[in-house]
Amino acid sequence: MDMSTPPLQKPAANQQIVFGLLRHGITLWNEEKRIQGSKNSPLSQQGRAATAVWARYLEHGRWDRIVASDLGRVKETVAILNTVLNLPLTFDARLRELDWGQWEGKKVQEIKTSAAAELDRQVKAGWNFRPPGGESRAEVLARAKAALLETARHRPGENILTVCHLGVIKCLVLDALGNSYLPSESIRLEQNTMHLLAVSGENLSCLQLNIAPPP
Repeated sequence: MDMSTPPLQKPAANQQIVFGLLRHGITLWNEEKRIQGSKNSPLSQQGRAATAVWARYLEHGRWDRIVASDLGRVKETVAILNTVLNLPLTFDARLRELDWGQWEGKKVQEIKTSAAAELDRQVKAGWNFRPPGGESRAEVLARAKAALLETARHRPGENILTVCHLGVIKCLVLDALGNSYLPSESIRLEQNTMHLLAVSGENLSCLQLNIAPPP
């Protein structure tokens, strides 16, 4: 399902709504390999530059609006995108990243070292993965999916750019593919790519994965 171009034509009124799922730009904490979750870190120079590339690329598509997480790193990403796209914009807290509880702000390697057994137990829990004091992947899916389906009911026939977080995107994509979210069913979602989901009734389905701007 890998493709090199985003949807360029607006769907007819009787066709499925299309969501283009795009992660926020790389942040300082991403570069430090720290867990952000519900906390925030500003975009890095690399993140701002890559977002500007996306803006120029997406300008050639047919997008009707942006729906986005309300966390700061997403707002910063959307501001860069909209200097070019100039689309109507809605922020929705249901598209926030998974709350990583006690692990937020810590480096990934620190968790792998100091909480290896707990991390292994959680990874094997699939959709029930829940960091200490945080929320589960299943809970993230429920709120994020509700946000998209509610948007779809009010915006039939639109292409909607959805700017959020990698954890949210993984939940939506893997659910649409019927994946158990276990390591044995791993599906690679590449960094700095977009993924297209279609909505029909109360269901989401994958149209294209790992769409990237040309080099």
